[in-house]
Amino acid sequence: MLERLNQVMGHIEGHLDQSIDVAGLARTAATSEYHLRRMFSALAGMPLSEYIRRRRLTVAGADVLAGDESLLEIAVRYGYGSGEAFARAFRVMHGVGPGEARRTGAALVAQPRLTFRLTVEGNSSMRYRVVDRPDFTVVGFKTRVPLVHSGPNQAIIDFVRGLDREALERLEKLADQEPQGIVAVCDDLDPSRAEGTELDYYQGVITTAAAPDGTTTLTVPSGAWAVFTVSGPAPEAIQTLWRDVFTQWFPSNPYRGRPGPEILRTRLSADGSEADAELWLPVEREPA
Repeated sequence: MLERLNQVMGHIEGHLDQSIDVAGLARTAATSEYHLRRMFSALAGMPLSEYIRRRRLTVAGADVLAGDESLLEIAVRYGYGSGEAFARAFRVMHGVGPGEARRTGAALVAQPRLTFRLTVEGNSSMRYRVVDRPDFTVVGFKTRVPLVHSGPNQAIIDFVRGLDREALERLEKLADQEPQGIVAVCDDLDPSRAEGTELDYYQGVITTAAAPDGTTTLTVPSGAWAVFTVSGPAPEAIQTLWRDVFTQWFPSNPYRGRPGPEILRTRLSADGSEADAELWLPVEREPA
């Protein structure tokens, strides 16, 4: 998978002055567009669209400083419909407009070209299973929150703190399918997975029971799920699990992500310092 990702990086680099079709990139990677976007975001720490934008503005910055072409010619070559749109994007990345950068020879920001490598440490093993599930239903309390790439998501923290404890206890008694108990469910993420885009967040249960008043129902279609388990310090063990799934498990196994909710069941120790967690991700086998 990493070799194919690097082929995608090469294609991007050779087409920065052309329209780049993400579906075409997915074909180069021999995977789905959904999985390509998810893998890239997890490995690179930014959405694929953001990387392409930053690489274009890096190369455009060199052209601006070279002074051989007009700013409008540069803007059009890198896909901007007007000099004003180019100037706005240029300033967001470089902190200075293209005209001022050319006049003063200002220092600009560079987005390096990315190359992916797999580092094999051999000091840990990952516990997982792949299960096929029929349709199931999530019932719980729902909100819309921004996506946060690193650190705590304050919107989720505030939402969970604001939930009625007794209502959650009653809801937990309805759980009658795996994963058991109260789970956190993320759904309807923006395909770009850009920081600040929004997603649906549920505190709920997997159940066949009717939804109580005040709760929301999410119907999840049948399919395969990769289920990962981890135990260790909280929250470090869970954060490390997320990282390892995308940097180690997906590149080493014949599966790719598919659209669907991401489910996390967490059980904390009495003092909150240790966690047992189970992460469910929707997957499908890569085509042979």
